[in-house]
Amino acid sequence: MTQVASLRSASLLKIVAVFVLALSGIVAAFATIAPSPETVLPGQQLLREPYPIDLQTALLPPPEAFVCESRFERGDSLNDLYARLGIGAVDGKRLTSFYAMHRLQIGTMVRAEVEPSGRFRTLSFLDGRGKVVRFTHSGEDIDVSLDDVHYDVATVARAGIIRSSLFAAADAADMPDSIAIQMADVFGGDIDFLRDLRKGDHFSVVYEMLYREGLAVRTGRVLAAEFVNKGKAFRAVFFATSDSGQGGYYAPDGKSMRKAFLRSPLEFSRISSRFGLRRHPLFNHWRAHTGVDYAAPTGTRIRATGDGVVDFAGRKGGYGNAVILRHGGQNSTLYGHMNHFARGIHRGARVAQGETIGYVGQTGWATGPHVHYEFRVGGVPRNPLTIALPAARPVPKGQMAAFRDQTAGYTAQLDLLSSTNLALLQ
Repeated sequence: MTQVASLRSASLLKIVAVFVLALSGIVAAFATIAPSPETVLPGQQLLREPYPIDLQTALLPPPEAFVCESRFERGDSLNDLYARLGIGAVDGKRLTSFYAMHRLQIGTMVRAEVEPSGRFRTLSFLDGRGKVVRFTHSGEDIDVSLDDVHYDVATVARAGIIRSSLFAAADAADMPDSIAIQMADVFGGDIDFLRDLRKGDHFSVVYEMLYREGLAVRTGRVLAAEFVNKGKAFRAVFFATSDSGQGGYYAPDGKSMRKAFLRSPLEFSRISSRFGLRRHPLFNHWRAHTGVDYAAPTGTRIRATGDGVVDFAGRKGGYGNAVILRHGGQNSTLYGHMNHFARGIHRGARVAQGETIGYVGQTGWATGPHVHYEFRVGGVPRNPLTIALPAARPVPKGQMAAFRDQTAGYTAQLDLLSSTNLALLQ
């Protein structure tokens, strides 16, 4: 038995030895095949020699000028800004002597081309009037000019879902508040954004973003939008009905989204008192409340809810400072408790829908800042929250073909947003 075991052990050792030798041969073969970094092919010769570099000619010459941008922050002095831009003290003092430099607003981006010596070549920024203020060093003189702004326009698409508020949904979708406000204006005739929003409502929107020199400056107009409220979808597209670019928002079938009247005289607020019978907060007895009160901070702008003519602007008993607008037919609207009137608001003045006519206050019989809004038909107050509002004119029949061509791309983008982005938000 011992001899058999010895023979088996010897055989096993032979097998292992053969396997090791074979593996070594494979490794050696691969080692022989693998090329060396310095492998020289037949007929070639490997040479090594230093290559001298002349640092004087190899280095790039210093720039004649460099471009720098910096934002004018709160708490900055002009000298702080000049230092960040690399502008020397001499040129900084000369720039400060110009009145135009003092129109620089907090948060404005300033761009300058500056030489290494600290002498600036150009300096420019956007002023509050939408003009480019440009300083140019011409010889020993400094020239100042006001130029029109030329923007690069890009189209942006976003989708969002309402979880708490419209603005919170806009933030979550990385969408500016100004676009949310525009969207509320577009659908304001069909959706009361103060009362009707529900958790789970959602929107898709295509809008313009304006760029200048590669930087986002501001938003443009909403081009197309869809808002689904309580399961009902509302869709609107912008269409220019004239060569001047003036136009409005229309449903896909060409019907105008604009109503003859807005539901509310304030863009966003809360209702503090509704239409109907109520206990008066000052006199503590029941009486008819002939309008709707919208609470808002003093100074909030009040909009005309429809095109009209100022029939009254002044002090009117318990209404305090009030404006009455006369509209087409038998319709009129009243706005009370104003802090003050907007410029140009006087009897006989014409106003357009959405135009500012005054500012929220608490004049007259008021316990806090708000606007009292009445909608009257033939002099009789009607509930502005429930009255049926007539629509504006649709797209003219002769322009329907152009309307479909111009808005087809926007509609396709809304379809894509609704079927893709929104699924990811659920």
